[in-house]
Amino acid sequence: MKFADLSVRDFIAALGAGTPTPGGGSAAALCGALGSALAAMVAGLTLGKERYRDGWATMEEVRRAADELGRRFLDLVQEDADAYQGVLASLRLPKATDEEKASRQTALQDALKRAASVPLESLRASERLAHLAKTAVEKGNPSALTDAGAALHLARAAAAIAAANVKVNLADIVDDQFVAECMRELEERVRQAEALVETGNGFVNSLPP
Repeated sequence: MKFADLSVRDFIAALGAGTPTPGGGSAAALCGALGSALAAMVAGLTLGKERYRDGWATMEEVRRAADELGRRFLDLVQEDADAYQGVLASLRLPKATDEEKASRQTALQDALKRAASVPLESLRASERLAHLAKTAVEKGNPSALTDAGAALHLARAAAAIAAANVKVNLADIVDDQFVAECMRELEERVRQAEALVETGNGFVNSLPP
């Protein structure tokens, strides 16, 4: 099943079906896709409006990047679910003999690394979305300011959920170097995304009512 091809109603039903996938990681990626679409929307509402001509070049780049990022987030909806299915498949491997136990452990560690790497990619994309949304807030059509602000909040949600999913999979990985490298990147990208969101929100809050 390709989750990105489902209707909104059917995807929500799949999310609430009581099955392991799709889960929080896929939801994070969907938040990112929604935020990307909103950033592209604000750009589209800015381009062609003569009073905002000075921002056209910037908003054209926002629209291009947001469209591309939205497609990547939709891929990550599926990739996250597939990665966790890989963890479940490895847990079902036989473990009756020492050889089977060793093989199962190797497969499980590989699957866990994949399950951590996918939400880490979602986190990277969320940081990029925060950049685009901040630009949309600051340079976009003021009539769509709340839409740009929504993109900011969706970037924050996507980043937070993705980071949590990275951490939960790192907890069972025995490769200390892999874990340390992931955590260093995770902490920096969360910090950057949060700073971008706070700056964007500060701009919104500074405007007169």
